[in-house]
Amino acid sequence: MSEFAPICIYLVISPLVSLIPLGVPFLFASNSSTYPDKLSAYECGFDPFGDARSRFDIRFYLVSILFIIPDPEVTFSFPWAVPLNKIDPFGSWSMMAFLLILTIGSLYEWKRGASDRE
Repeated sequence: MSEFAPICIYLVISPLVSLIPLGVPFLFASNSSTYPDKLSAYECGFDPFGDARSRFDIRFYLVSILFIIPDPEVTFSFPWAVPLNKIDPFGSWSMMAFLLILTIGSLYEWKRGASDRE
């Protein structure tokens, strides 16, 4: 049983570590708000107007997709960020090709004005 003691301690402590920060705000929060606008549908204090299911302009989605491009670049750059003397030429040139493709794509979207607001 002694070999399972660390696992049992872990199973007791880990829920406490995660549940205590979730429960502490309920001790200090008050139900009565001095700002009744905070209890409205939007915290900004404005009444909602229009339909929430209205259609968005397609440019909204295009711009959001454009902001996703740096994510794989950073993700795939981490394994490459080791001393260059430990990377063979194939690994180095494959990363250069990857960065070149992303750079060409970024220049193309910049030239097309994809992130311009109109």
